[in-house]
Amino acid sequence: MNKKKNVKKSDEASKEPNEEAVPEESARESSELEPHDIIAALEEENTELKDRLLRAVAEMENIRRRSDREKTDALSYAVTGFARDLLSVADNLRRALEAMADHGKLSEQGAVFLDGVEMTERELLRIFDLHGIKKISPEGEKFDHNFHQALFEVDDPDAEPGTVVQVVQPGYVLKDRLLRPAMVGVSKTNSGKDKDFGKKIDQTV
Repeated sequence: MNKKKNVKKSDEASKEPNEEAVPEESARESSELEPHDIIAALEEENTELKDRLLRAVAEMENIRRRSDREKTDALSYAVTGFARDLLSVADNLRRALEAMADHGKLSEQGAVFLDGVEMTERELLRIFDLHGIKKISPEGEKFDHNFHQALFEVDDPDAEPGTVVQVVQPGYVLKDRLLRPAMVGVSKTNSGKDKDFGKKIDQTV
């Protein structure tokens, strides 16, 4: 029995060096890499990491700019709906003034009332101007489909073809965006029509 145990121990002892040889061989192979190969691998890894960093920085900058632009637009055009609703108030004030002017000489009370309406209109237009709302009254100007809407054409030999000769209703812009196009009459072109007159006005703000 003792002999058999000794044989097994010697067999196990002979196997141990072989099992330890595997990691030693791997370590030997790793240490056999040339220095320039190691440097090349590190440079490739460094380039990849730098590229990822630059992409991340660029993406963050784009997000910041987009956020700033949206914030600016929100502040600049926050009054859009309210301003568009007030346009009818400005229209009615102007109609009242024109109607009173058509009646000729007014009584003292009527004159005072007219002065009050004029002051109200001036104050409203001042508030409009304060918030970047501008009136478009383009009589005598070249028709521009971006800001004008042609309702009809007029034979006017004294006007250049495509010129606005009558403003039926003024338009308004909020800063650089259209609130409402000016409704106009335009002098006829040589061809009798202008393709621009039929173009749709973009009134989105």
